[in-house]
Amino acid sequence: MKLSVVIPVYNEINTIREILSSVLEMDPVKEVILVDDCSTDGTRELLREWEVKKTWLDRVRIFFQPENMGKGAALRRGFKEVQGDIILVQDADLEYNPKEYPKLIEPILDGRADVVYGSRFLGTPRRVLMFWHTVGNKFLTLLSNLCTDLNLTDMETGYKVFRREILERLHLRCNRFGFEPEVTAKIARMNCRIYEVPISYNGRDYWEGKKIGWTDGLKAVVAILWYSFFDSETDDLEYRTLQRVRKLQRYHQWMFSKFRLFLGKRVLETGSGIGNMTRYLLDREFVLATEVKPDYLSILRNTLGKYQKIRVEPFDVLSRDLERFRSWNIDSILCVNVLEHVEDDERPLRNMYQLLEPKGRLFLSVPAHPWLYGTMDRNLGHFRRYKKGDLKKKLEAQGFRVIFLRHFNRIGILGWLLNGMILRRKGLPFVQLRIFDFLVPLFKLEDLCSLPFGLSLMAVVERPE
Repeated sequence: MKLSVVIPVYNEINTIREILSSVLEMDPVKEVILVDDCSTDGTRELLREWEVKKTWLDRVRIFFQPENMGKGAALRRGFKEVQGDIILVQDADLEYNPKEYPKLIEPILDGRADVVYGSRFLGTPRRVLMFWHTVGNKFLTLLSNLCTDLNLTDMETGYKVFRREILERLHLRCNRFGFEPEVTAKIARMNCRIYEVPISYNGRDYWEGKKIGWTDGLKAVVAILWYSFFDSETDDLEYRTLQRVRKLQRYHQWMFSKFRLFLGKRVLETGSGIGNMTRYLLDREFVLATEVKPDYLSILRNTLGKYQKIRVEPFDVLSRDLERFRSWNIDSILCVNVLEHVEDDERPLRNMYQLLEPKGRLFLSVPAHPWLYGTMDRNLGHFRRYKKGDLKKKLEAQGFRVIFLRHFNRIGILGWLLNGMILRRKGLPFVQLRIFDFLVPLFKLEDLCSLPFGLSLMAVVERPE
């Protein structure tokens, strides 16, 4: 995997040559991106001289901000230019030692992590300096942990390493030192696998060029609160929705309880997304988790690849090539919130019928009631919502025998009406989802009676012998 190092630079004439030489000495480094933030001490002129002379041309690219915009803005510019699979943030001073790179990228190379933080407080050598700065760092880390439910020891560390696809999904906004709390809050909401590794730290004093001050600490407090509770982590609505829904543990357990007793030993899940339902299949003999999107496949492999019983494969429900999937002797198919995304919904049903072993079962969940179709359906890529009678006819037309077909999540209709048809929102608000999940034990009372409405339709059907 190719390692790209992004270095934001502002008034570092005394250290830029030395730090760049140290970075380039490290074998994993394949590319360095320097972004000058309109330096005024001669750094900008030095970098332009390197650019003209094509110094380190094969491995270093230099970019210049039109005005001083801050560390966060410089990093965003650098992230747009990277070509590597792993991106590491390196400060332009000498506080952080590039010799730490191998252990910083190791958890990602091993497939254990999506993001790695280098911690200055895990017991490795560090320069003893400025007590109140240490207090400030630990306070900001504590506040960030309270908001994100992480247990980091050093949120403000300058060493942060990311898999490229994580950064591509992040919608970063902060221009200055708020980058640290912003990116931490957003990767926490994305449920990224975060690791910390101990690093050495050679802190510097203000006479040596240190720039961060107490006002930046106050801004960091505001940034922690804002990015933890109010700002979106990504512009990808579908992915953001999957991440928010992932938090609904009570809801998923309730839904899965409807299917659990009917599941066989060898399960194929279509449209696995980021694994929100897949994680409930660990007690099966064999699970084939499938997706059509490469980035979701990557997330599935990184999350579930350690389980030998789970195989992750690309699969389009509209595919005409089913032969390689028949060899796995699938006796159950789980299809949750997939059919509504497909314009021709008869072919997927026909494909799933053909993939099942005789007496095999399909477990299906789709959105109910066409009159509920609103802005959220359109923005999530739904072609339709289903009537109970129409869905039954479609299933029987493909040869399935219906075991049960019923409405589910009746109270959810209120939230969908409010947000999708009255307020015309693009997606469900995070706070509403968390409140809904908390109240799931109360909503389960709907199981005591059968009413002809619900946000979803759930079906269990069987391929006859």
